[in-house]
Order: sequence, then structure tokens, then C-alpha cells
Amino acid sequence: MLRIVLAEDSVLLREGLVGLLERFGHEVVAGVGTAGELTAAVAEHGPDIVVTDVRMPPGFSDEGLRAAVALRETRPRLPVLVLSQYVQRAYAEELLDSCDGTGVGYLLKERVGKVEEFVDALQRVAEGGTVVDPEVVRQLLRHRRDPLSRLTAREQEVLALMAEGRSNASVAEALTVSEGTVSKHFGSILTKLDLSLTDATNRRVLAVLAYLRK
Repeated sequence: MLRIVLAEDSVLLREGLVGLLERFGHEVVAGVGTAGELTAAVAEHGPDIVVTDVRMPPGFSDEGLRAAVALRETRPRLPVLVLSQYVQRAYAEELLDSCDGTGVGYLLKERVGKVEEFVDALQRVAEGGTVVDPEVVRQLLRHRRDPLSRLTAREQEVLALMAEGRSNASVAEALTVSEGTVSKHFGSILTKLDLSLTDATNRRVLAVLAYLRK
């Protein structure tokens, strides 16, 4: 029997998973709906494994996955199985690389064909194994191969001019657009390249380095 902390913001899905896991002889010691509650539940119950979604309140972006990464940093032996509709690349790679990739899994909800397959994956992760949906692997590898392929033609033009050392004003003049348009393109570039640093200068340098490595 596994003692499980389950984090899923959809009440119906959460209750369904609780019933399913209990049917297979496991105990859900806490079922929660936010990343903060997930962290608190792990501290309180010390579970055998965490099952979490990626997008949770309040932002519905990557709260659950970020919480899982943080938990693995403070509790390296804690097995984590992500069950989600989404592949969140930035933190998925960090999670899968943690603890040499042991005791971790990432499954896509719509690709779980049988209940038994999910329960088997849960058991394998709890025992220190690694279970990753092939689609997750495909998306991560594609991103690592060519992150610039995610940029539009105009965004690549902007980045190429920045690689020449041009200011936003100079880029705007070369492309016959406003500086505001250049700033919007650059913001999109940063998002697509997963550059989330707060220092604007560092982000500009990292974006240019990404361009030069292609």
C-alpha cells in the first residue's frame, strides 16, 4: 500500500482518482487543489509518493510542477508522478533531471489508455523507477534541438539584428517599425526561449547567445 498526496485542482477528477487509487489498495492521505496545499500536505504527512497536475491556482500556469521541483530539492528521495494535459518544458526538464532521474514520472492524461497502466506507473515511480510518456520525451527533445524554430520569421529578424549589437531603436529603424513593436517582439522571443530572468540585460544577452549557437 502506498500513502499518496494527490494535487489536482479539478474536484471531480481528484475525487475520481482518490476512489481509483483506494480501489487498488492505496491510501490518499491528502487530496489538495493548490500548490501551496501540496507543499503543506507533504510536510504534514510525509507520503510515499506525490501525484500532481501541472497547472493549478492561482495562475493556472506551472504551479504544480514548480512545487514538485521544489519538493524534490528539499526531499530528494520523494517520488513524484506528474499527471497532466500539458508538457511544461521549462520545469519538466528540471524535474526529470533531479536525483539522477530516479523516482519520477510524467504522464499525459489523455494518453493513459488503461487504469492498470497508470497504477503500474505509480508503483514503478514509488519504487525509484522512471516513467515518462513518449510524447513528453518527443517535445523535450524537439525543444532542445532547435529552440529558435519556435520563433516567427519577424522575431528571428529582430533577434538577428540584436546579435549585431543594435539597440531597440536601431532595430526599429532597420525594420521600419516602432520601438514599441520591437519590444513586443523581444518579449515574445524571451517567452518562447524560456528566458525568465528578471534582469533585462542578461535576458538580451542570453537570447543573442541562443541565436549565435544555431
